[in-house]
Amino acid sequence: MKKYIAAFFTLVPLLIVPMTPALAIDANKIISDYYTNTGGKEAWKKLKGVKFIGEINQGGMKFPFELVNLKGGKQYMKITLQGKTLKQGVFDGNVMWNTNFMTMKAEKADAETTANQKLNNNDFPDGLFNYKENGYKVELQGDETIDGTETYKIKLVKEPVTVDGKKEDDVSYYYFDTEALVPLVIEAKVNVGPAKGKMSQTKLSDYQEVNGLYFPFSITQGLKDGPSISMVINKVVLNPKVDDSEFSLPAEPAQDKKAEDKKPAAQKD
Repeated sequence: MKKYIAAFFTLVPLLIVPMTPALAIDANKIISDYYTNTGGKEAWKKLKGVKFIGEINQGGMKFPFELVNLKGGKQYMKITLQGKTLKQGVFDGNVMWNTNFMTMKAEKADAETTANQKLNNNDFPDGLFNYKENGYKVELQGDETIDGTETYKIKLVKEPVTVDGKKEDDVSYYYFDTEALVPLVIEAKVNVGPAKGKMSQTKLSDYQEVNGLYFPFSITQGLKDGPSISMVINKVVLNPKVDDSEFSLPAEPAQDKKAEDKKPAAQKD
């Protein structure tokens, strides 16, 4: 179970997605209306960060979580599991780290994963926001039925990421309900962890207004055609005050560092 939960946390940055309006002439018009109808683009520009507080349900096992995303790229997911509080997907804008579920110690992500994460620093609150300024491309790909619901499909192509030393297009797909006019599904390829190379799928529902902006309060995340984890949002805090220490990689305990230094070179990472 812990192995699957660890893989899940590579997907959490997809959580922030506001409401979306109706399909218009093309993808550019849809995205323009997207922000206009969900509080206005000026209101989204003023947003400095979001904190989500809720509960995760994985196979009947429930545990609380706190997810923070700030403008500029800082983020973390904090969960309480089996009486212990730990963090995953933590990024301070330069260094990314996770908690090892076996040792319960903080570990820096590899250089490739960190470099790819830095590419998202300008994507708050979402990859569609300021996509033109960021040099991203969008394309309306027509209609598609998902779970019996008609949707409009938009393809978003961002700057390439590096996967196993090779450059790959960073592509995601947004599916907008043609009647409710909200994004129902987001799909993207997983670039890290045990699920690398597979397609992730995030389903969004129960949109609610928070101080004039809209967020989904029910999320289902996992692999496309695979197992998933559901998330229920109980509270959304806009522009939360978060101390910088929340994003910092914990210092290695002195005794652990001494033990590491005594290892033969062949045994060190």
